[in-house]
Amino acid sequence: AEQSEAILKEQRLRRPVAPHISIYQPQLTWYLSSLNRIAGVTLSGGTYLFALGYLASPYLGWHLESATLAAAFGALPLVAKLGIKTVVAAPFSFHYWNGIRHLVWDTGRFLDLKGVYATGYTVLGLTALTTVGLVLM
Repeated sequence: AEQSEAILKEQRLRRPVAPHISIYQPQLTWYLSSLNRIAGVTLSGGTYLFALGYLASPYLGWHLESATLAAAFGALPLVAKLGIKTVVAAPFSFHYWNGIRHLVWDTGRFLDLKGVYATGYTVLGLTALTTVGLVLM
């Protein structure tokens, strides 16, 4: 048994190592894929945290009702309001447009390399436009 284990360990040392991700040239496709996952986790995580806080607020003495939140937000300086709105609007916009991109892909369209990049840049452009639009509302 020990001899078999030693042979196995030696074989593992001789195996070729898969190339590390750092040797690959960054590509729009994997940036957008990663950002879509990060945006989804950020949005859902924020929603869950707020929901838990809202449920716990009566027991903790917090005031998370709409009127209190609106008054607190209204009292913030303009830069803080724009920053908070951007932090919420950007991942929402990106995740929304990238979700539509994936739905289009589900129909079998734009799956070639040119189409993938065209839809990727379209998502980035629409994300920028809708983020600015939402922030300025």
